[in-house]
Amino acid sequence: MQKRLAQRLLAAQTDNSQAAQWLAIQVGKVHYLIPLAEAGEIYPWQDVQAVPYAQPWFLGVANVRGSLLGVIDLAALLGHAVERTQQSLRDTSLLVINPALQVNATLVVDKLLGLRNADHLQLTANTENQRRCLQDAQGQIWQELSLQALVQSAAFLHVSQ
Repeated sequence: MQKRLAQRLLAAQTDNSQAAQWLAIQVGKVHYLIPLAEAGEIYPWQDVQAVPYAQPWFLGVANVRGSLLGVIDLAALLGHAVERTQQSLRDTSLLVINPALQVNATLVVDKLLGLRNADHLQLTANTENQRRCLQDAQGQIWQELSLQALVQSAAFLHVSQ
């Protein structure tokens, strides 16, 4: 599924029809929609070299296709209580942040849930945070997560403890 999703993601990014505008992911128990233009490639979990004196959400660095990328536990960064073990990390995926955002980083996501079309989503009431929420035809609530805003946030930029 991960390979097919990666192929669909690449096709959707190069397709001008704008059929799919969102990448749907699950982080902890929360469902997020990431703008497709801000997402990069998807990889299975890889071994990570830890970095001393870093925030707990900064797991270290990984060599992904010859590039060293910072590995961010998105659940921990966003404040979700998710207990990580080496085994549970093997079940996650790495979502590379689009190089256009000029950040050499990848995000640990618990589940990849496919692509979503904005035409099939409706704006709904906001949750307790400041993110815009959308609802699909099945009633699932999705929080919009801008990777561009995330990588520019003070929390993201303050990697050291």
